[in-house]
Amino acid sequence: MFQAEEIERLVSQGLPCDFIQIQGDDGVHFTGIVVSAEFAGKPRVRQHQAVYATLGPLMGNEIHALQLTTYTPEQWAAFRKELGE
Repeated sequence: MFQAEEIERLVSQGLPCDFIQIQGDDGVHFTGIVVSAEFAGKPRVRQHQAVYATLGPLMGNEIHALQLTTYTPEQWAAFRKELGE
């Protein structure tokens, strides 16, 4: 079983992140928000692939599912502004 904090650590090691939050209670199914300038100009599928690449063979094995929401720092700032944060 995997811990959400370990996924956060692995993603942060492989991808410069302005913000990362991974959640999951059962050790195999997770959801997450990842904010990185590396996502600029990339379609959503490439952004997700960049995150999955940081986890390598863990994806589909120890980590059964990781549902992502990805943002550039500018998109994240706009989203947070909409929420009133």
